[in-house]
Amino acid sequence: MPIPEAQLQVWANQGGTASAQAAYASVRAALSSATSPPNVLACDVYLQGSYRNDTNVRADSDVDVVAEFDGSFGYDTLALPPEQVQRFHSTYVDSSSNIWTNLRTDVLSALRSWYGTNGVEERSRCIKVLATSNRLAVDVIPALQYRRYSYFWGPGLESYVGGVRFYDRAGRSIINYPKAHYENGVAKNSLLRTAGRFKRTVRMFKNARTAATDRGYLNDGVASSYFIDCLIWNVPDDKFVDALQDTYCNVVNYLHNSTLTGFMCRNGIVPLFGTTPEQWSEVSARQLVAALARLWNEWY
Repeated sequence: MPIPEAQLQVWANQGGTASAQAAYASVRAALSSATSPPNVLACDVYLQGSYRNDTNVRADSDVDVVAEFDGSFGYDTLALPPEQVQRFHSTYVDSSSNIWTNLRTDVLSALRSWYGTNGVEERSRCIKVLATSNRLAVDVIPALQYRRYSYFWGPGLESYVGGVRFYDRAGRSIINYPKAHYENGVAKNSLLRTAGRFKRTVRMFKNARTAATDRGYLNDGVASSYFIDCLIWNVPDDKFVDALQDTYCNVVNYLHNSTLTGFMCRNGIVPLFGTTPEQWSEVSARQLVAALARLWNEWY
């Protein structure tokens, strides 16, 4: 039998946000303390991930926060013609690699000063502020501003998509576009496009993924919440309708019949499928879609 509308509504509901906001406020306070290093005080500290994008469900716990230093930036000028590249390099000097050397150390120092050495752990990509009995865990990513240019004629006569760059502890560069990710989700969810149905659909499928995994239809770890979010963003707007049962079927049928060619991450810049750790595999996406179809057909 099909999954009941009432069950899908439960899955589509947003999880609580008060605890995440409190954890975020705590980290902001830690990084804006008068004792924080100057580089840290110059950072733009903001939420990213499911709590920022209103796609969090009850199972979500860790809060993701970016500490973005915008006093220097990395860049991608591959789309510029040679004369614009020359103008760019005569205007800006890239000192971001030197600043990065100190930024992560300074953010770590500020967090340890606030929470204590035992309250903070270094991870490969982030600095984790550990959970307590009254605070959620927070993954803090120190990052540098990053710009992907489409044209450059001089300061103020330039166009770029803003992102962030950071490095894991092995020194591998990671580039992401959290603000573009957020803005594209807002646009997809807007009245003129899906009338508020996109974000609830992401939450519905995140919970459906968990249900399919619990039943053994899908291996754990095949479909992260981020990849589900991006996958659903690629579905045409007209598939998001009022009834959740119809939306579930529309989305699964569309994905089942799609070649998945050209699917992008929700930032609209990075291809969803590829070989980097920040990309997904089409095989895993197909496994998810098959598991979602089986969940619908075998519901009891």
